[in-house]
Order: sequence, then C-alpha cells, then structure tokens
Amino acid sequence: MANPKPEELARIEYKPPKTGWMDTPAEIRKGMFCHAGKSKSLEYVGLPNPRQWTVMEEDWKLPENWQEIFIEGLRERVNKFRSFRLFLDICVRCGACADKCHFYIGGGDPKNMPVLRAELLRSVYRKYCTTSGKIMGKIAGARELTVDVLKEIWYYAYQCTECRRCSLFCPYGIDTAEITILARELLNLLGLNIDWIAGPVANCYRTGNHLGLQPHTIKDTFDMFADDLETFTGIRVNPTFNRKGAEILVVVPSGDFFADPGTYTTMGELLLFHELGLDYTWSTYASEGGDFGFFTSNEMAKRLHSKIYAEAKRLKVKWILGGECGHMWRVWHQYHNTWFGPMDFLEEPVSPITGTKFENAKSNKTVHICEFTSDLIKNGKLNLDKSRNDDLVVTFHDSCNTSRGMGFLEEPRYIINNVCNKFYEMPPNTIREQTFCCGSGSGLNASENMEIRLRGGLPRANAVKHVVQKYGVNMLSCICAIDRAALTASVDYWVPGTRVTGVHEMVGNALVMKGEKKRTTNLRGDPLPGMEGE
Repeated sequence: MANPKPEELARIEYKPPKTGWMDTPAEIRKGMFCHAGKSKSLEYVGLPNPRQWTVMEEDWKLPENWQEIFIEGLRERVNKFRSFRLFLDICVRCGACADKCHFYIGGGDPKNMPVLRAELLRSVYRKYCTTSGKIMGKIAGARELTVDVLKEIWYYAYQCTECRRCSLFCPYGIDTAEITILARELLNLLGLNIDWIAGPVANCYRTGNHLGLQPHTIKDTFDMFADDLETFTGIRVNPTFNRKGAEILVVVPSGDFFADPGTYTTMGELLLFHELGLDYTWSTYASEGGDFGFFTSNEMAKRLHSKIYAEAKRLKVKWILGGECGHMWRVWHQYHNTWFGPMDFLEEPVSPITGTKFENAKSNKTVHICEFTSDLIKNGKLNLDKSRNDDLVVTFHDSCNTSRGMGFLEEPRYIINNVCNKFYEMPPNTIREQTFCCGSGSGLNASENMEIRLRGGLPRANAVKHVVQKYGVNMLSCICAIDRAALTASVDYWVPGTRVTGVHEMVGNALVMKGEKKRTTNLRGDPLPGMEGE
C-alpha cells in the first residue's frame, strides 16, 4: 500500500483465509519488512554467510547445507534451553494471546497471532525433534523445512517486537518473545539478518554505539548541547569524557545524542548533573546503552554488553548510571547476571547526594536514572517549578522492556507528577504491565517497513487518542530511545498534533538552578508559559 491515509490503513480485515495456515503461503510484500543485512556488517563481526541478497529476489543465497545448519541449531538450542523446549511443547493453542499482539490488532494477519507466529517454528520442531511429528507429520502439526517455510519464519520473526504482551495473558506462561529470539538466532546461522540490526551491531562493535559516531563527533554534539543550554539558562555545563577516577560512569542510548526528541532528554540530564555537582563522566567508547546484539544472538548480545563494564573498569569508576532506554534495561536486569555474575570491581551504588543505597543494583552496580532522580525529589534535593511545563498536558507510555520486562512502573510517574501539573493516564488495559508496544522495537525501527510499523503502532495510538480527546493531552512521555523515535512517527500519523518527550526533558524544564538567568524558553527553544512576548 503506497502512502496510505490513516482512514485507509485503519480498515482492517480480520476474516481468516479459507485455507488452513499450512496451506496458505506467506505473501512477502514491501512495507512489511526491513532490508537484508549488508555483507560488510556481517563480515565485520564474524556473523555467518555474509553476502549481498535482497528479500524480494527468489534466491536468498543460502548455504548449500542450510537445512542441516538450521535443524542442528534448533536441536542444540532445544537441548540447551529447557524453557525453549517447554514453550514449544506445552502450547495448547487456546488463543488467549491471539488478540493481544499489536501487529495482529493493527493488521489482521492471522500469522501475527502470537500462537500462530510461534507455530511456524513449532511445526518444524515437531517434524525434526519429536517422535509423533516424525511419524505422523502434518496430522501431528509437523511440516518439512522447505525454502518457503524458512522464508515464512523469517518474515514473521521480524514482525515481532519481542514485547511480551502476549505472555502476560498466556495461561501456561509461555514467553513467545523467547521463541522469536531463538528463531532469529537460527536465522542468523544462515546469514538471514536485517540491515537495521546487522548495521547497528557492527557499528556498536566498531565505535561503541549503533549510529557509528566517532569520539570527536560525540564531543562536538555535547558542545552544541552546552551552547544551547547556556543560551536558555545562562549556565555553562562542562561534561567530561573518558575521565579516569570519576565516581560515576553515565551510559545512555546513543540516539539521545543525535535524534530529536531524545537530544532534549540528554540536555535535561546535563542540567541535572551540573546542578548536583555530580562527579561523573561520559565515555566516547562505551557510548551506547542499547544492545542491538540482543536482537541477533545470545553471544552477540554478550559481546556488546561487555564493553560497558570493560570501560567502567578502565576508568576506575565506582558505579554506573544508566539513561532512558528500553532493551538496555532488559539486558541489564534480566540477562546480565546470568552472563557475567556480580561485577565485584565496582561498588554497590550509593547516591552521593542523598546517601540512598540502591540495593536492587547490588549485583550489576547499575542504577536507572529515573530511580536516581525520583530519590532526589523524594529527599527534597531539587528546586522544581512545575508551572514551566504548564503548556504540556502529559500522558505516559510504559516502555515494554522496563515495565513488563522489569516492573519499573512508579518512578517515572512520580517524577512526572513532580515536574508538571497536568498528567493523565491512558486506559488501564493499555498501560503498566498491559502496556501496548510502540510497534517498532527489537530492531524494526527502519523506514522501509513503515506500513507494519504504523499498523503495530495503532493500538498505542488509539489509547493516546482517547486521552487527547478526553483531557486535551498534547505530550506523550516515555523512558525509551526507540519509543521516542518510533512513537514520534506513529503518533504523528494517527494522532497529529501530539508530541513525544523523555521524562528528563521535563525535569530540565522544571529545574530551577542556582545562578540561572530568567528563563523564557524550554529546552526546545519554545516560549515558556507566560513568556510568549519575551
């Protein structure tokens, strides 16, 4: 569909096809998939089968023994991960998850029902890993691994953002996101990556961030931030880089260096750190909190995550303060300890301002910036003027990885309620643990797959539209860099006039700093309420 209008894209057909799912071939069409991973990206990090290929060509240039590679990889992972085998075995196809996926809700494709998306791989598992499937075949829900089956698995594995909303409603606790993760690992063995993952993975490995920013570029960007902040506040912030012996290493998603509205989040953080007199430093080498390896393979995720701790050790900091990012925190919260165990060369984080010991960070020595800031507010350490955000009527999007993935629910709301006067929640079944995904996570935030992104973003946008119409909401806040990028496009399409912000942009607006000049604009350069004439 070329440049469809919202009213056209919202006409969704939920009627299933006349034939069964095994007899209904996948229709791979433009707007629904990302470009193939480039050869140079795979080669740089040693990923399998680097070559130039395109999705719409019939020949995907697979290895000669591709079936053997895939099936052996499947058997290896089934034997290695007990949860994977359990998730493949126990599904009774009850359909409790069917209408919970944002891609199915926004698109109507039955194969985007989580139960059926998982069944694409599960059918191959039955054929090659179970006795009933080997003997009974299709009657037992098993099927041969053909090229068409492989392409179908690829197509739908990259129409899942691994948000885990479906798992919340599964009566057996099946985590379909884990099935997607393992499906992508198997596809990765054949070099079947997408460019918006393979490229950032190579960049992260090469330069330390997914955008491929060089150290001098990062420094120049921060100089521009400092110039703008001096214009707005009269105060010059002086961040340091790669400074040995600082107490805290700050690591944020690199998108917040370079892409609006994330840049305003970084500017707010710079003001906060300056006002506190925090002994901190940034790294131009570990300049990416997000882990794009997580969307490729378990081993690649470990390789990219380890750079942060290598840099913390090199700089001899005490602990790490992490920024507003989603998969960055899922990796830190759910995978780090299994991969590496406690980081004994770092100290258990203690706020140098309030003395609060962050006991939940005892193992990985990493504190979320919203934990840090909410603790400051609770202990009365910040002078905040909420009226500076009175032009904003705010709602909050719970990012999947921080909310559903790690139960991080209250701190962002506590901050928002202390820095602005007008805050309204979206409907209860669209937030907190039940939050809808932005529609573009897990490496799908490209431009060539915009139709599936907009379809996936429809459920969240509908909830935003509800509070826009009921309360006059004009700002959607969140604590994830991919959300800030994805929701900007999605909300602008479905609910034009609504903008997107990080939480610490609003903190920066409200923060009354010692020695600041009279402020007339917010961090975007827009007039503060009542300052339009100045």
